[in-house]
Amino acid sequence: MVVGAGIAGPVLAIFLKTKGYDPIVYERLPSPGEGGLSFLLQPNGLRVLSLIPGLLEQIPGHSPDRMIYCSSLDGKEDILVDNDISPDTMRERFGFPLIGVRRAEFQRLLIDTAEKHGIEIKWGHQAIEFEQSEDAVEVTFVNGIKDTASFVVGCDGLHSNTRIALFGKEKASFTGLAQFGGLSPTPPDLQGKFALVSHYGNGRHMVSYPVAEDKYSWAITTRETEVKEDWKIQHIEQQNEIRRGPLSDWGFGAGDLVKTGQKIVKYGLYDRPELKSWFKGRIVLLGDAAHPTSPHLGQGANQAFEDIYHIMRLLKKYNPSASQPSTELLSQVFIDYQVLRLSRTSELVRRARQQGEARVVEGIDACRVRDEKIRTESHDDAARMAYYELLSGPFKNNEM
Repeated sequence: MVVGAGIAGPVLAIFLKTKGYDPIVYERLPSPGEGGLSFLLQPNGLRVLSLIPGLLEQIPGHSPDRMIYCSSLDGKEDILVDNDISPDTMRERFGFPLIGVRRAEFQRLLIDTAEKHGIEIKWGHQAIEFEQSEDAVEVTFVNGIKDTASFVVGCDGLHSNTRIALFGKEKASFTGLAQFGGLSPTPPDLQGKFALVSHYGNGRHMVSYPVAEDKYSWAITTRETEVKEDWKIQHIEQQNEIRRGPLSDWGFGAGDLVKTGQKIVKYGLYDRPELKSWFKGRIVLLGDAAHPTSPHLGQGANQAFEDIYHIMRLLKKYNPSASQPSTELLSQVFIDYQVLRLSRTSELVRRARQQGEARVVEGIDACRVRDEKIRTESHDDAARMAYYELLSGPFKNNEM
Protein backbone atom coordinates (compact mmCIF):
# COMPACT_ATOMS: atom_id res chain seq x y z
CA MET A 1 0.00 0.00 0.00
CA VAL A 2 1.17 3.49 -0.88
CA VAL A 3 -0.11 6.35 1.29
CA GLY A 4 -0.16 9.60 -0.68
CA ALA A 5 -0.96 10.37 -4.33
CA GLY A 6 1.03 13.59 -4.62
CA ILE A 7 4.24 13.28 -6.64
CA ALA A 8 6.24 10.37 -5.14
CA GLY A 9 3.30 8.02 -4.46
CA PRO A 10 2.13 7.45 -8.05
CA VAL A 11 5.73 7.01 -9.26
CA LEU A 12 6.47 4.40 -6.59
CA ALA A 13 3.21 2.59 -7.36
CA ILE A 14 4.09 2.40 -11.08
CA PHE A 15 7.46 0.81 -10.30
CA LEU A 16 5.90 -1.62 -7.81
CA LYS A 17 3.32 -2.67 -10.42
CA THR A 18 5.92 -3.21 -13.15
CA LYS A 19 8.00 -5.36 -10.78
CA GLY A 20 5.18 -7.76 -9.94
CA TYR A 21 3.56 -6.22 -6.87
CA ASP A 22 -0.11 -5.19 -6.65
CA PRO A 23 -0.06 -1.69 -5.13
CA ILE A 24 -3.05 0.42 -4.16
CA VAL A 25 -2.71 4.15 -3.45
CA TYR A 26 -4.70 6.01 -0.79
CA GLU A 27 -4.85 9.81 -0.74
CA ARG A 28 -6.45 12.03 1.93
CA LEU A 29 -7.55 14.74 -0.53
CA PRO A 30 -10.85 14.21 -2.38
CA SER A 31 -9.25 14.67 -5.82
CA PRO A 32 -5.99 15.78 -7.48
CA GLY A 33 -5.26 19.23 -6.07
CA GLU A 34 -4.24 22.58 -7.44
CA GLY A 35 -1.98 23.11 -4.41
CA GLY A 36 1.68 24.04 -4.76
CA LEU A 37 3.19 26.09 -7.56
CA SER A 38 5.94 24.38 -9.47
CA PHE A 39 9.31 22.75 -9.15
CA LEU A 40 12.38 22.00 -11.21
CA LEU A 41 12.91 18.44 -12.37
CA GLN A 42 16.68 17.94 -12.32
CA PRO A 43 18.84 15.29 -14.02
CA ASN A 44 19.04 13.02 -10.96
CA GLY A 45 15.23 12.90 -10.71
CA LEU A 46 14.72 12.56 -14.47
CA ARG A 47 17.20 9.68 -14.52
CA VAL A 48 14.79 7.72 -12.31
CA LEU A 49 11.67 8.79 -14.22
CA SER A 50 13.33 7.70 -17.48
CA LEU A 51 12.92 4.09 -16.29
CA ILE A 52 9.15 4.46 -16.87
CA PRO A 53 8.83 3.98 -20.66
CA GLY A 54 7.39 6.99 -22.50
CA LEU A 55 7.00 9.23 -19.43
CA LEU A 56 9.71 11.83 -20.11
CA GLU A 57 8.29 12.63 -23.54
CA GLN A 58 4.95 13.58 -21.95
CA ILE A 59 6.22 15.88 -19.19
CA PRO A 60 4.43 19.25 -19.46
CA GLY A 61 6.95 21.99 -18.80
CA HIS A 62 9.89 23.92 -20.20
CA SER A 63 13.68 23.82 -19.96
CA PRO A 64 15.81 26.90 -19.22
CA ASP A 65 18.74 27.76 -21.49
CA ARG A 66 20.70 30.02 -19.12
CA MET A 67 21.31 30.20 -15.38
CA ILE A 68 21.60 33.86 -14.41
CA TYR A 69 22.38 35.26 -10.95
CA CYS A 70 21.70 38.99 -10.76
CA SER A 71 21.78 41.59 -8.01
CA SER A 72 19.78 44.78 -7.49
CA LEU A 73 21.26 46.94 -4.73
CA ASP A 74 20.90 50.66 -4.04
CA GLY A 75 19.67 51.37 -7.57
CA LYS A 76 22.54 49.40 -9.17
CA GLU A 77 21.88 46.26 -11.18
CA ASP A 78 24.59 43.70 -11.81
CA ILE A 79 24.95 40.26 -13.42
CA LEU A 80 26.89 38.00 -11.05
CA VAL A 81 26.77 34.70 -12.99
CA ASP A 82 25.58 33.75 -16.47
CA ASN A 83 26.00 30.07 -17.38
CA ASP A 84 24.81 27.82 -20.18
CA ILE A 85 22.33 25.21 -18.88
CA SER A 86 20.58 24.56 -22.20
CA PRO A 87 19.06 21.12 -22.72
CA ASP A 88 21.90 20.16 -25.09
CA THR A 89 24.55 21.21 -22.57
CA MET A 90 22.84 19.46 -19.65
CA ARG A 91 22.32 16.28 -21.65
CA GLU A 92 26.00 16.29 -22.61
CA ARG A 93 27.04 16.64 -18.95
CA PHE A 94 24.37 14.62 -17.16
CA GLY A 95 22.27 12.81 -19.76
CA PHE A 96 19.15 14.84 -18.91
CA PRO A 97 18.05 18.51 -18.95
CA LEU A 98 16.36 20.67 -16.34
CA ILE A 99 12.57 20.98 -16.73
CA GLY A 100 10.37 23.49 -14.92
CA VAL A 101 6.92 22.01 -14.31
CA ARG A 102 3.69 23.20 -12.73
CA ARG A 103 2.98 20.81 -9.88
CA ALA A 104 -0.72 20.28 -10.67
CA GLU A 105 -0.04 19.46 -14.33
CA PHE A 106 2.79 17.08 -13.49
CA GLN A 107 0.72 15.34 -10.80
CA ARG A 108 -2.11 14.80 -13.31
CA LEU A 109 0.35 13.16 -15.71
CA LEU A 110 1.59 10.82 -12.95
CA ILE A 111 -1.97 9.95 -11.88
CA ASP A 112 -2.96 9.20 -15.50
CA THR A 113 0.16 7.07 -15.99
CA ALA A 114 -0.48 5.11 -12.80
CA GLU A 115 -4.09 4.44 -13.77
CA LYS A 116 -3.00 3.29 -17.25
CA HIS A 117 -0.83 0.74 -15.44
CA GLY A 118 -3.95 -0.58 -13.72
CA ILE A 119 -3.24 1.02 -10.33
CA GLU A 120 -6.26 1.98 -8.23
CA ILE A 121 -6.10 5.34 -6.45
CA LYS A 122 -8.63 5.88 -3.68
CA TRP A 123 -9.26 9.56 -3.00
CA GLY A 124 -10.69 10.98 0.22
CA HIS A 125 -9.01 8.38 2.45
CA GLN A 126 -6.91 9.84 5.28
CA ALA A 127 -4.89 7.13 7.03
CA ILE A 128 -4.91 7.54 10.81
CA GLU A 129 -4.11 4.14 12.38
CA PHE A 130 -1.66 1.41 11.42
CA GLU A 131 -1.84 -1.94 13.24
CA GLN A 132 0.92 -4.39 12.45
CA SER A 133 0.74 -8.18 12.71
CA GLU A 134 3.27 -10.88 11.86
CA ASP A 135 2.62 -10.74 8.11
CA ALA A 136 0.50 -7.65 7.40
CA VAL A 137 -0.49 -4.07 8.27
CA GLU A 138 -4.11 -3.08 8.86
CA VAL A 139 -4.71 0.58 8.03
CA THR A 140 -7.72 2.50 9.31
CA PHE A 141 -8.92 5.67 7.60
CA VAL A 142 -10.83 8.65 9.00
CA ASN A 143 -13.98 7.52 7.15
CA GLY A 144 -13.93 4.22 9.08
CA ILE A 145 -12.79 2.06 6.17
CA LYS A 146 -10.01 -0.44 6.84
CA ASP A 147 -7.63 -2.19 4.46
CA THR A 148 -4.78 -4.66 4.84
CA ALA A 149 -1.41 -4.68 3.04
CA SER A 150 1.78 -6.73 3.22
CA PHE A 151 3.73 -3.48 3.68
CA VAL A 152 3.03 0.26 3.66
CA VAL A 153 5.10 3.10 2.19
CA GLY A 154 4.27 6.56 3.55
CA CYS A 155 4.61 9.06 0.68
CA ASP A 156 2.23 11.53 2.31
CA GLY A 157 4.51 14.53 2.29
CA LEU A 158 5.33 17.32 4.67
CA HIS A 159 2.33 16.75 6.96
CA SER A 160 2.66 12.96 6.94
CA ASN A 161 0.09 11.05 8.99
CA THR A 162 2.20 7.93 8.49
CA ARG A 163 5.18 9.63 10.13
CA ILE A 164 3.02 10.79 13.06
CA ALA A 165 1.63 7.27 13.52
CA LEU A 166 5.16 5.81 13.61
CA PHE A 167 7.06 8.42 15.60
CA GLY A 168 4.53 10.78 17.19
CA LYS A 169 3.69 14.42 16.50
CA GLU A 170 6.76 16.64 16.35
CA LYS A 171 7.10 20.36 16.84
CA ALA A 172 7.94 22.23 13.66
CA SER A 173 10.07 25.33 14.30
CA PHE A 174 9.75 28.46 12.18
CA THR A 175 13.02 29.31 10.41
CA GLY A 176 12.37 33.07 10.27
CA LEU A 177 11.99 32.82 6.49
CA ALA A 178 8.79 32.97 4.48
CA GLN A 179 8.09 32.58 0.78
CA PHE A 180 5.44 33.88 -1.55
CA GLY A 181 5.18 33.12 -5.20
CA GLY A 182 3.01 32.78 -8.25
CA LEU A 183 2.80 32.16 -11.97
CA SER A 184 3.19 35.06 -14.40
CA PRO A 185 3.37 35.77 -18.13
CA THR A 186 6.96 35.99 -19.37
CA PRO A 187 8.08 39.57 -18.59
CA PRO A 188 9.51 41.90 -21.27
CA ASP A 189 13.07 41.57 -19.86
CA LEU A 190 12.94 37.81 -20.39
CA GLN A 191 11.10 37.69 -23.73
CA GLY A 192 12.90 35.34 -26.10
CA LYS A 193 14.95 33.93 -23.20
CA PHE A 194 14.32 30.87 -21.10
CA ALA A 195 16.39 31.48 -18.01
CA LEU A 196 16.62 30.10 -14.49
CA VAL A 197 17.15 33.40 -12.68
CA SER A 198 18.25 34.03 -9.10
CA HIS A 199 17.43 37.64 -8.23
CA TYR A 200 19.34 38.91 -5.18
CA GLY A 201 18.28 42.00 -3.26
CA ASN A 202 18.52 43.58 0.18
CA GLY A 203 16.76 41.16 2.54
CA ARG A 204 15.15 39.18 -0.25
CA HIS A 205 15.78 36.60 -2.94
CA MET A 206 13.68 35.45 -5.90
CA VAL A 207 14.07 32.36 -8.05
CA SER A 208 12.19 32.24 -11.35
CA TYR A 209 12.14 29.85 -14.29
CA PRO A 210 9.93 29.00 -17.28
CA VAL A 211 7.22 26.35 -16.93
CA ALA A 212 5.73 26.94 -20.41
CA GLU A 213 6.58 28.84 -23.60
CA ASP A 214 4.88 31.96 -22.22
CA LYS A 215 4.84 31.49 -18.46
CA TYR A 216 7.29 31.77 -15.55
CA SER A 217 7.00 30.46 -12.03
CA TRP A 218 8.61 32.48 -9.24
CA ALA A 219 9.11 32.43 -5.48
CA ILE A 220 10.47 35.16 -3.21
CA THR A 221 12.11 34.44 0.15
CA THR A 222 12.12 37.13 2.84
CA ARG A 223 12.62 37.34 6.59
CA GLU A 224 9.33 37.69 8.44
CA THR A 225 7.59 37.12 11.72
CA GLU A 226 5.89 33.74 11.87
CA VAL A 227 3.74 32.80 8.88
CA LYS A 228 1.55 29.72 8.58
CA GLU A 229 2.81 26.75 6.57
CA ASP A 230 -0.41 26.33 4.61
CA TRP A 231 0.42 27.19 0.96
CA LYS A 232 -3.00 28.83 0.57
CA ILE A 233 -3.71 31.27 -2.23
CA GLN A 234 -3.87 34.79 -0.80
CA HIS A 235 -7.12 36.76 -0.82
CA ILE A 236 -7.52 39.18 -3.75
CA GLU A 237 -6.70 42.16 -1.51
CA GLN A 238 -3.53 40.48 -0.23
CA GLN A 239 -2.46 39.57 -3.77
CA ASN A 240 -3.00 43.13 -4.95
CA GLU A 241 -0.99 44.44 -2.01
CA ILE A 242 1.93 42.23 -3.06
CA ARG A 243 1.58 43.23 -6.74
CA ARG A 244 1.62 46.94 -5.87
CA GLY A 245 4.29 46.67 -3.15
CA PRO A 246 7.97 47.65 -3.27
CA LEU A 247 8.97 44.36 -4.92
CA SER A 248 7.17 45.46 -8.10
CA ASP A 249 10.10 47.82 -8.82
CA TRP A 250 12.70 45.02 -8.71
CA GLY A 251 14.97 44.85 -11.78
CA PHE A 252 15.81 42.12 -14.31
CA GLY A 253 12.13 41.30 -14.86
CA ALA A 254 11.51 40.35 -11.21
CA GLY A 255 9.23 43.32 -10.58
CA ASP A 256 7.16 42.53 -13.69
CA LEU A 257 6.72 38.96 -12.46
CA VAL A 258 5.37 40.27 -9.15
CA LYS A 259 3.06 42.82 -10.81
CA THR A 260 1.49 40.19 -13.07
CA GLY A 261 1.50 37.29 -10.59
CA GLN A 262 -1.49 34.94 -10.65
CA LYS A 263 -2.75 32.78 -7.76
CA ILE A 264 -0.11 34.17 -5.40
CA VAL A 265 0.53 31.95 -2.38
CA LYS A 266 2.39 32.68 0.84
CA TYR A 267 3.78 30.23 3.38
CA GLY A 268 6.28 30.01 6.21
CA LEU A 269 9.34 27.75 6.06
CA TYR A 270 9.69 25.37 9.00
CA ASP A 271 12.30 22.92 10.24
CA ARG A 272 11.41 19.49 11.61
CA PRO A 273 13.51 17.18 13.77
CA GLU A 274 15.75 14.81 11.85
CA LEU A 275 14.60 11.21 12.23
CA LYS A 276 17.14 8.55 13.19
CA SER A 277 15.07 5.84 11.52
CA TRP A 278 12.53 5.86 8.70
CA PHE A 279 10.69 2.60 9.40
CA LYS A 280 9.01 0.41 11.98
CA GLY A 281 8.22 -3.18 11.11
CA ARG A 282 6.39 -3.25 7.79
CA ILE A 283 5.93 0.51 7.44
CA VAL A 284 8.51 2.84 5.88
CA LEU A 285 8.66 6.54 4.98
CA LEU A 286 9.80 8.07 1.68
CA GLY A 287 10.36 11.57 0.29
CA ASP A 288 9.19 14.57 2.32
CA ALA A 289 7.53 12.24 4.84
CA ALA A 290 11.03 10.97 5.73
CA HIS A 291 13.26 14.00 5.11
CA PRO A 292 11.25 17.24 4.71
CA THR A 293 13.41 20.04 3.36
CA SER A 294 13.27 23.74 2.67
CA PRO A 295 13.02 24.48 -1.07
CA HIS A 296 16.32 26.34 -1.59
CA LEU A 297 18.14 23.54 -3.48
CA GLY A 298 15.07 22.55 -5.51
CA GLN A 299 15.76 18.90 -4.68
CA GLY A 300 12.61 17.82 -2.78
CA ALA A 301 10.87 15.83 -5.53
CA ASN A 302 14.17 14.76 -7.08
CA GLN A 303 15.36 13.23 -3.81
CA ALA A 304 12.03 11.41 -3.44
CA PHE A 305 12.67 9.83 -6.85
CA GLU A 306 16.13 8.77 -5.65
CA ASP A 307 14.46 7.17 -2.61
CA ILE A 308 12.13 5.28 -4.95
CA TYR A 309 15.00 4.00 -7.08
CA HIS A 310 16.86 2.58 -4.10
CA ILE A 311 13.86 1.05 -2.35
CA MET A 312 12.89 -0.67 -5.62
CA ARG A 313 16.47 -1.80 -6.23
CA LEU A 314 16.59 -3.34 -2.76
CA LEU A 315 13.21 -5.04 -3.13
CA LYS A 316 14.52 -6.64 -6.33
CA LYS A 317 17.74 -7.68 -4.57
CA TYR A 318 16.07 -9.31 -1.55
CA ASN A 319 12.71 -10.32 -3.07
CA PRO A 320 13.27 -10.91 -6.80
CA SER A 321 10.05 -12.93 -7.17
CA ALA A 322 7.93 -10.12 -5.63
CA SER A 323 6.41 -12.74 -3.31
CA GLN A 324 4.77 -12.05 0.06
CA PRO A 325 7.72 -10.59 2.03
CA SER A 326 8.51 -11.62 5.58
CA THR A 327 9.08 -8.97 8.24
CA GLU A 328 12.75 -10.03 8.31
CA LEU A 329 13.11 -9.50 4.56
CA LEU A 330 11.45 -6.09 4.75
CA SER A 331 13.69 -5.12 7.66
CA GLN A 332 16.74 -5.89 5.53
CA VAL A 333 15.37 -3.80 2.65
CA PHE A 334 14.45 -0.88 4.90
CA ILE A 335 17.71 -0.96 6.88
CA ASP A 336 19.82 -0.91 3.71
CA TYR A 337 17.60 1.85 2.29
CA GLN A 338 17.95 4.16 5.27
CA VAL A 339 21.67 3.48 5.70
CA LEU A 340 22.18 4.56 2.10
CA ARG A 341 19.75 7.48 2.06
CA LEU A 342 19.56 8.97 5.55
CA SER A 343 22.98 10.60 5.63
CA ARG A 344 22.72 11.89 2.04
CA THR A 345 19.32 13.49 2.52
CA SER A 346 20.27 14.90 5.93
CA GLU A 347 23.24 16.64 4.32
CA LEU A 348 21.05 18.06 1.56
CA VAL A 349 18.48 19.31 4.11
CA ARG A 350 21.31 21.13 5.91
CA ARG A 351 22.67 22.56 2.65
CA ALA A 352 19.22 23.79 1.65
CA ARG A 353 18.80 25.53 5.00
CA GLN A 354 22.24 27.15 4.71
CA GLN A 355 21.43 28.26 1.16
CA GLY A 356 18.29 30.03 2.35
CA GLU A 357 20.18 31.82 5.11
CA ALA A 358 22.99 32.85 2.76
CA ARG A 359 20.60 34.21 0.13
CA VAL A 360 18.52 36.43 2.38
CA VAL A 361 20.88 38.88 4.09
CA GLU A 362 20.06 42.41 5.17
CA GLY A 363 22.10 45.60 4.85
CA ILE A 364 23.87 46.89 1.73
CA ASP A 365 27.38 46.01 2.94
CA ALA A 366 26.38 42.46 3.90
CA CYS A 367 24.64 42.04 0.53
CA ARG A 368 27.78 43.16 -1.33
CA VAL A 369 29.80 40.54 0.55
CA ARG A 370 27.17 37.92 -0.39
CA ASP A 371 27.26 38.96 -4.06
CA GLU A 372 31.04 38.76 -4.23
CA LYS A 373 30.94 35.30 -2.66
CA ILE A 374 28.45 34.19 -5.33
CA ARG A 375 30.80 35.39 -8.09
CA THR A 376 33.75 33.59 -6.53
CA GLU A 377 31.90 30.32 -5.92
CA SER A 378 30.83 30.15 -9.56
CA HIS A 379 34.51 29.44 -10.35
CA ASP A 380 35.12 27.18 -7.32
CA ASP A 381 36.11 23.62 -8.32
CA ALA A 382 34.81 22.07 -5.09
CA ALA A 383 31.38 23.70 -5.54
CA ARG A 384 31.26 22.51 -9.15
CA MET A 385 32.16 18.96 -8.12
CA ALA A 386 29.43 18.95 -5.44
CA TYR A 387 26.89 20.12 -8.04
CA TYR A 388 28.08 17.48 -10.52
CA GLU A 389 27.87 14.74 -7.90
CA LEU A 390 24.36 15.80 -6.89
CA LEU A 391 22.97 15.74 -10.43
CA SER A 392 24.76 12.51 -11.40
CA GLY A 393 22.78 10.30 -8.97
CA PRO A 394 21.29 7.94 -8.11
CA PHE A 395 22.85 5.43 -10.53
CA LYS A 396 25.11 5.01 -13.54
CA ASN A 397 23.95 1.49 -14.40
CA ASN A 398 20.34 0.64 -13.59
CA GLU A 399 20.16 -2.13 -10.95
CA MET A 400 16.39 -1.96 -10.48
